[in-house]
Amino acid sequence: MTNHKFNEPVSVFVGLGFPHEVSTVLDAYHLLLEWNGIPDLDHDGALEVCRKALNGDRTAEDARGAFERFARTKGILSEEALERAAASYAQEWLSA
Repeated sequence: MTNHKFNEPVSVFVGLGFPHEVSTVLDAYHLLLEWNGIPDLDHDGALEVCRKALNGDRTAEDARGAFERFARTKGILSEEALERAAASYAQEWLSA
């Protein structure tokens, strides 16, 4: 049986902005299936790589990479979203 656990989880914001640790291919696959945004090539590609990883045709790290690219393009990757929010707040504070 293939190990579907990521070497390192991907932290994303979901729902009302709550951080969520995605640590397996199945977690990423479910999040992609439940995505309410407009499907695009990043979404479809990540979904396909996750599907193939679940079937043993790709690795969990392939799926992690595709999912992380998807999260980055959608602006839901936790680390980057927090950095953008902090920069925006700092700019707002400096211009006040």
